[in-house]
Formats: sequence, structure tokens, C-alpha cells
Amino acid sequence: MSNLMLTINQQDYEFDNLDPRTTLLDVCRHHLHITGPKKGCDHGQCGACTMIINGRRINSCLTLAVMHDGDEITTIEGIGLPESLSELQQAFKDHDAFQCGYCTPGQICSATALIEEIKQQWPSHVTTDLQNPNGLLVQEISERMSGNICRCSAYPNIIKAISQVLENQQVSNSSSVTDDAPNNSPASVAISGIWSPPPSEAQIGGHSMVKQTANVPNAASAKGERL
Repeated sequence: MSNLMLTINQQDYEFDNLDPRTTLLDVCRHHLHITGPKKGCDHGQCGACTMIINGRRINSCLTLAVMHDGDEITTIEGIGLPESLSELQQAFKDHDAFQCGYCTPGQICSATALIEEIKQQWPSHVTTDLQNPNGLLVQEISERMSGNICRCSAYPNIIKAISQVLENQQVSNSSSVTDDAPNNSPASVAISGIWSPPPSEAQIGGHSMVKQTANVPNAASAKGERL
């Protein structure tokens, strides 16, 4: 194939004989020894391989390197190194938002892009006010991070770390992480778990015994699809 130029973490890399079937993840890990992005499921389901391309987060295990000639690619190494942590990386450290650490590079890349999306007021699947999304709602952060799985279940602390940065950068009208109150007005809540939508009738066999009237903020996990 013809020459390929990849710009990764503001450094150019040229390839003159790369197999066009090679994923961006494998180029980074096996050709360039950029090992921050992790290969978890290799099917785009866990988010451990998340990178930022032209400002948007992607699963690098599902995209071919040849598709990104000339794009700006950022991995966890481009966000911050141990001696120069980004604000978000420091927040993850402060809130103990990781345990084994395997998913953490993808989590931080995803959350870095999430913060920019909220700054630009992009709505998510659970946004009620499309004109003025409140990015500090627990369910907003959970939904936007739902493409990144943490098998150690450090989700509550991940939310705390992200919300700290959002608050510090004042990207929301709210002053603290909130959940929807019954009257749709924000109310401060302590994070003790991950918000999840109530189960549908299909999920509970079509026989609902309790009518759901409000969101439940302390369910064990949130599941959805990223933007």
C-alpha cells in the first residue's frame, strides 16, 4: 500500500508497508509500543482501547489504521504522564477511581472527550432538556461513560472524579453532582452507586408489580451505548 502518516500524541509516524487490515490499536501496541490503550474484548464492547481522534472518542480495536491518515490521534500518553498528570488523571488518583487499572487509560480518554462534549452541550440518550443539558447529573455521566466497562466496579469513584473536574471547570449551571428530583429540579445527592434506568416490562417478563415513578440513583450499574 502507499505511505501512511499517523499523527499520534502530536508526533508523526510514517508507514510504508503496513498491512491495511491492521487496526489502530495494534499499530499503537505492536508497531509503536504505545501500550497505554489496552486490548480487552477486541470487539468494541469494553472500551479499554478508547482513543480520541479529532476530538471524538472511538474504540481503536474496531477501526483500521489506514482510515486515519492525517487525523489527530490521542492516547492516554498524550493526555498526561506520571510526572505531568492532567486534571482528570489527578482526580482519578484523588478519588481512587481505579483498582486493577487495566481499563483506566480507556476510562480517562473517554472521560476527557466527555468533558468536551458537555462543554459543547451535546445531549445524551438520557438528556431531558436538549437545549441545556445538565452534565453533572449522575445519570448523564453514567450514560456518557456506559461504553467503558470497569470489571473492578469502581464506577462510583469514577463518577466522583469526573464530576470534580466538571465542577472545577464550571461547565454546568449546577454546583454539585445531582440526580433528578420528582419535580425535575436538581437536588444534591451523595454518590453511593451508579444510576440505572428502571427495568422495562420486557425485562421483567411483562408483568410489572410496581409502577416506576422516579429514577433510582443507586442501582449497581449503568448500561447503554455511547454517543
